[in-house]
Amino acid sequence: MLDNAELLVAQVNALCDGLQRAQDPGAAFEAIGAATLRMLGPGLLTINAWHAQQSQIERLWSSDTAAYPVGGRKSKGDSAWRRQLLERAEVFVGEGDAALAAVFDDVQVIRDLGCSAVVNVPLCHQGRVIGTFNFLADRAVWSAAELAALRVLAALAGAAVWELLEARR
Repeated sequence: MLDNAELLVAQVNALCDGLQRAQDPGAAFEAIGAATLRMLGPGLLTINAWHAQQSQIERLWSSDTAAYPVGGRKSKGDSAWRRQLLERAEVFVGEGDAALAAVFDDVQVIRDLGCSAVVNVPLCHQGRVIGTFNFLADRAVWSAAELAALRVLAALAGAAVWELLEARR
């Protein structure tokens, strides 16, 4: 989906304009969410905070609030996925139904949304994971350009997650 340079430039400019107008983390999430869906096509995007002491993920923003409402929390026990994404701060790429079923206990909801692949990007502040940026879509394989775009979009979301967490303290 990222093959047209002029379209990409327009999308990036729209994202930058949206972020400049954003007056709070929620507005930044909206701008980033809209840009993600415009650039990468239909799918599910969630932006989450990671509460390491409670071992919980908290959903701060969702592109599908009916299936994945804001405020929802999930406990994340020890797993290869948790160690990779939340402890080592490494991107997780899952492609295909078996990969999704191995990681997500809500795989049926994901299937019902028509998603067959996921990219989870850790959101970090000062070398520590503070959240996740999760994009699910109907893909057999993620392209290198899609992975790079998701990492950049996630980096933009990280600042808004940090701001929201700090405001709660």
